[in-house]
Amino acid sequence: MTNPIRLSLVFHNHQPIGNFEGVFEAAYRDSYAPFLEVLREYPDIKVVIHNSGSLLEWLVTAHPEYIDGLKELAQRGQIEILGGPFYEPILSCIPRRDRVGQIKLYADYLESLFGQPIRGMWVPERVWEQNFASDIASAGIEFTVLDDTHFRNAGLSPEQLFGHYLTEDEGQVLTIVPIAERLRYTIPWQDPEASIDFLRDLAAKNPNAIAVCGDDGEKFGVWPGTHDLVFNRGWLRRFFDTLRANSDWVKTTTLSECIDNVPPVGRCFLPDSSYREMTEWVLPPERQLSLARINKKHADDAEWPEVKQFIRGGIWRNFRSKYSESNEMYARALQVSSRLEELTRLDSRREHHDRLAEARSELYRGQCNCPYWHGSFGGLYLPHLRNAIYQHLISADNILEEVAGQLGSANHNGSGPWVRIDSDDFDFDARKEIRLASDRLVAFVAPARGGHLYELDLRGIRHNLLATLDRRFEPYHEKIKQAALDRSLQSGTGGVDPNGGVKFKQPDLDQKLIYDTTPRKSFVDHFFADGTSLDDFQRGHGEIGDFALGAFQSLLRRSAERVEAVLTRVGRVGPHQIKLTKRIAINASGGTALEVLYLLEGLPPNEPLNFAVELNFAGLAAEVSDRYFYDASGRRLGQLQSVLDLPETNRLGLVDEWLGLDAAMEFSEPAALWAFPIQTVSNSERGFEAVHQSCAVVPHWRVLAGQDGTWGMEITLSLDTSAAQARVLAKSTAVTA
Repeated sequence: MTNPIRLSLVFHNHQPIGNFEGVFEAAYRDSYAPFLEVLREYPDIKVVIHNSGSLLEWLVTAHPEYIDGLKELAQRGQIEILGGPFYEPILSCIPRRDRVGQIKLYADYLESLFGQPIRGMWVPERVWEQNFASDIASAGIEFTVLDDTHFRNAGLSPEQLFGHYLTEDEGQVLTIVPIAERLRYTIPWQDPEASIDFLRDLAAKNPNAIAVCGDDGEKFGVWPGTHDLVFNRGWLRRFFDTLRANSDWVKTTTLSECIDNVPPVGRCFLPDSSYREMTEWVLPPERQLSLARINKKHADDAEWPEVKQFIRGGIWRNFRSKYSESNEMYARALQVSSRLEELTRLDSRREHHDRLAEARSELYRGQCNCPYWHGSFGGLYLPHLRNAIYQHLISADNILEEVAGQLGSANHNGSGPWVRIDSDDFDFDARKEIRLASDRLVAFVAPARGGHLYELDLRGIRHNLLATLDRRFEPYHEKIKQAALDRSLQSGTGGVDPNGGVKFKQPDLDQKLIYDTTPRKSFVDHFFADGTSLDDFQRGHGEIGDFALGAFQSLLRRSAERVEAVLTRVGRVGPHQIKLTKRIAINASGGTALEVLYLLEGLPPNEPLNFAVELNFAGLAAEVSDRYFYDASGRRLGQLQSVLDLPETNRLGLVDEWLGLDAAMEFSEPAALWAFPIQTVSNSERGFEAVHQSCAVVPHWRVLAGQDGTWGMEITLSLDTSAAQARVLAKSTAVTA
């Protein structure tokens, strides 16, 4: 007779903050709702379900019948509800105060919704660091599940991975339960008997064993082909029927029941880790390719399974090293969190408790993990997810400015129009950045990195115009190149199929594999060689100066009406040494306008040089008729994916009618203009695709200095959001009426 075994099936459902309404609805229709319908037919099958807070809040509003169904099954003991941090942040991406705060807030929300105490939690992306144990326990959680990869990295053998362990940090004890990676690959990809065979072998070797399968619920209906497999072709019913047929020895159970009825195996401390694939994705591209080659080379070696368990990838935090844009979002969120903590302390009488709670909710939403990293699909590469992060962080920042004014904070200029400038290491690179702020704008400048403007927040529409993304090499680009050379490798199955086929969602993606040599930010200063064409510039060719990435000296100037960052660098342009000064200013009475004054000194007299200033505009959609360029006379020049090569002009504008933004650049010295889209090539669940990230606009001048060797000009960037504000006012008036 086969030994009995406890099987806990843990389903993690998640949709990120900022995802499209249609995506939420399709996931509900194709996965969440039909799964619950099938489960209801099998009252003897117990499961554990975690819904992220961003998904659950949507379900409460859009599909209360689903919430009622969950509550019904939870009350009869068929479902255990797992908690977690409310808006699914990577725990290592947020400070301890926010870890504990998010976990507590979500547990309270779930208990009020389902009337069931929340004992366990889902760790987002199973990203683990040992000090999380005390944070999680401090928030009132008793246990969590992590991949068996974590436990193997701690030195445990495969035979030791089918029970639960105790871990501890700072005197706080937490129970941790391993997830069996093998079950993640049999469910639902193989016939149900494959999982039963695995469990039978496990039970024979491990009396009183616990097996846990924990993975994305979207595998059951959302991922390409899975709705047909799981529901139309009946895989889920066959799986539940198979469990019933073996119920004399396979006992489906909740995690709480496992922990209450089986003693812990022992004590264990885990290294920084995540699931295996995540630890590979965080590696630099060339190291990912090396690891893949090693795995392929040794796959058939008899000792490889034993050796492989000692090979480790990287840790999640290095996504912030791999992608500067991830670090920028992290740094902005940490600024908001710190300011919120400061104002909460100042609000000793709790007069602003509700507004601070609203700011905290916006902050927590801005910590949602998906846009902070990139693996096989989407994530950081999806502009709408990055935009959503900034939308919530800017919203939180706006509330905190309001509260600070009412509290009379020393770090606030009061009500009405105001300006402020300060300097600090805002992005944690051991060099100081500059922040220029007003009641309308927030601008961040990096003197040590080309004097770039790397964030530009429009408070009124809660939009960061510089939520850009550089074009980088990714390991899967090799598959695109190979498929372009050999059309037989192309497949219609979506993404990379098991047979090595590749699906292109657009043609000629290999031609779009261009990698940036300088960050796609604004006021990036270029000098280029004679004869450099627009195509050369797009591909990063022709640069003869060292200003685009060079370090600038900085000086801050401030008055009640105007703040100004003065950046200076003496650098090389071909054989010449020249001095470049740019002054970036905001006026209190200037609304949403940024003034940038350039002065070049030490130019070779009567010798022409080609000077360009690059600006990028992110979050403005392409290939839509109400998003377009216009010229000095107001004439439309094409949609925002257009490639423009324009003669000299003193004005160019970009409009996004949906966003309610008109961004106009005016030049005191007429400039020729290049404009072109920045498109990345990334993978998605349904194939490789080009994604519009930003519009690059590059005014350029043929500079010819006189005997004094100087030349100067001014760029005024006017950001008109009156259309958006009028829309909000009209909506508010309609609601009041």
